[in-house]
Amino acid sequence: MKLTHSAAALSMLLATAGAPLQAEPIAISPDAAVPGGVALVELPASEKPPSVEFNGRRVMVLASDQAYVAVVGLSLGVEPGTQYLTVRDASGTDRKRAFEVNEKEYETQYITIKNKRMVNPEKRDMERIGAEQRRIRRALATWDDDPPETLRFELPVEGPLSSPFGLRRYFNQQPRKPHSGLDIAAAEGTQIKAPAGGEVVDTGNFYFNGNTVFIDHGQGLVTMYCHLSRIDVTPGQQVERGEVIGAVGKTGRVTGPHLHWSVSLNDARVDPALFLDSAELAARQTPETDSP
Repeated sequence: MKLTHSAAALSMLLATAGAPLQAEPIAISPDAAVPGGVALVELPASEKPPSVEFNGRRVMVLASDQAYVAVVGLSLGVEPGTQYLTVRDASGTDRKRAFEVNEKEYETQYITIKNKRMVNPEKRDMERIGAEQRRIRRALATWDDDPPETLRFELPVEGPLSSPFGLRRYFNQQPRKPHSGLDIAAAEGTQIKAPAGGEVVDTGNFYFNGNTVFIDHGQGLVTMYCHLSRIDVTPGQQVERGEVIGAVGKTGRVTGPHLHWSVSLNDARVDPALFLDSAELAARQTPETDSP
């Protein structure tokens, strides 16, 4: 299987530790190589998988027949145009591998938050927020050499999609960071299930995110679940696809109960919809609400 950016569609591959990688197709258009998306970059042929970095972060590498493919997460802040991977072969030699990032415009969303401290935290809040942000960054930057069991996720909660990924957000008319996850509307107490197997790397209650769970799926693929009413797992716990990890809530900065679900790939927040079945995704689409 030759993977190139000129193909009509690209396939992500199912990764199974200790065995040849087997195909579980997830159609990824070349248009997915955008800020907030995923680029698949074919690597030079080699007997052993190379080590790959992008912007100083390790990148997932999967096998395709005799070749290897880098699965690169692109943050919302990445510049469109030519970007470069650093590819290190078995001899330790580094080479650059170019790939293209396309432009994409995301819609704007205006949200009214009644609790003004959730928009403009007071000085007494900032020390807590700073410590929490460092902890969140550590969890999302987790790396495990074992590849993920799959790149095909299931939605973690039953409910319509209320706010898509990438929205340029204004809270009380003030610009804030773009929406780095997918919001799923559901009643408080609705079960949240792991979309794939992995290890819980951290949990906690955070100023903006409320009750939160982080799951490491392998090779830089980490998922985050925010605003929970309760947490049913503990750090270090192994979870399987479909296992309950908590329940929907309205903790942290919210306008109502919902799940904020983020997917991080090589420490870049990417669109979770890219990892979902397209038919299921279409069935869950709903008019946009103001859930933050």
